[in-house]
Amino acid sequence: MSYLKDEITARVDAYDHWATRRRFGPDGPNNRRLWVLACMDERLPVDEALGIRVDSPVGGGDAHCFRNAGGIVTDDAIRSAMLTCNFFGTQEIVIVQHTQCGMLSANAKDLEAALRAKGVDIDELTLDPTLPELKLAPGGFAKWIGMMDDVDVTCMKTVETFRNHPLIPKDVVVSGWVWEVETRRLRPPVLDDEKRARTDVTSAQFGVTTPQPNRWR
Repeated sequence: MSYLKDEITARVDAYDHWATRRRFGPDGPNNRRLWVLACMDERLPVDEALGIRVDSPVGGGDAHCFRNAGGIVTDDAIRSAMLTCNFFGTQEIVIVQHTQCGMLSANAKDLEAALRAKGVDIDELTLDPTLPELKLAPGGFAKWIGMMDDVDVTCMKTVETFRNHPLIPKDVVVSGWVWEVETRRLRPPVLDDEKRARTDVTSAQFGVTTPQPNRWR
C-alpha cells in the first residue's frame, strides 16, 4: 500500500534536487540534458515549437535556453554551449530559427551606416568593457551583426558550426529547425522553394536587394 505521505516526501526530495542541481555539475543536468539556441523574437514560442517545458510554466526545467537576435552562432552562444555541454551534463543541442525573422529585414552595411550617422565609432569599439581582449578586426562589424540572406541556409550553417567547434564535445547531438511563424509549424531547414512557398525566408522578400556580408556562405 502506498501512502500520500510517501508521495509528498518523494516530491519534496525531487524538488530539492531540482532547485540545487547546479551544485552537482554533470550529475545535476536539466531534465532533458538539452541546450536550446533560439532567436529572441517574441513570435517564436520555444515550448510550443519543441514540445518541451522551458519558458512556461516559468522554470519548466527541461533545457538550458539561450536566445539572441537570429538564434545564430556568437561568441557568447559558444561560451554558454561550452559550459552546459562540458560541465552541466548536456548531451544535445537544438537550434531554432524562424521565418519572418528581423535579421532578414535589412542589409548589415546599411545598419552599420546608420550607427555611423548617429556618431558611433564602430572602428574603435570595445564590445565588452569587462573583456577588452575581445575585439573585431577592422571591417568585421557588419559581419558581427549577423544579418541573413536566407534563414534555412543560416540554420544549416549554425548546426555545422556547433558540430565542428572544438569546445563542443563530438558526442553531443546537434540539430537545427525552422519555426514557420505564418503556419505555427516546425520543420527542418530546406532549400526547396515549393516547401518554403508559404513563408518569408529570404532577405529579398523584405526588399533587401544586396547580399549580406559573407558570413553564412
